[in-house]
Amino acid sequence: MKTGKEHFVAHPDLSGLSWRKSRYSTNYGNCVEIAPIDHSVAARDSKDPDGGYLLVSPSAWSSFLGGIRGGRFERS
Repeated sequence: MKTGKEHFVAHPDLSGLSWRKSRYSTNYGNCVEIAPIDHSVAARDSKDPDGGYLLVSPSAWSSFLGGIRGGRFERS
């Protein structure tokens, strides 16, 4: 049953994007690749490039990077 609150989002075509990894990435394949798309940042697993992606706003991506640089996600 539809509630009238459904939102349909078109999936962007990611085939022509220039994906990149951090220069700090290792050769073990545990990397995240990113690519700018429209007014967003797409992120995917480098081991499974066809497995899906996460699309976030540039401000959310900047906050995430700031958390990494600040040690927020360090393992105990």
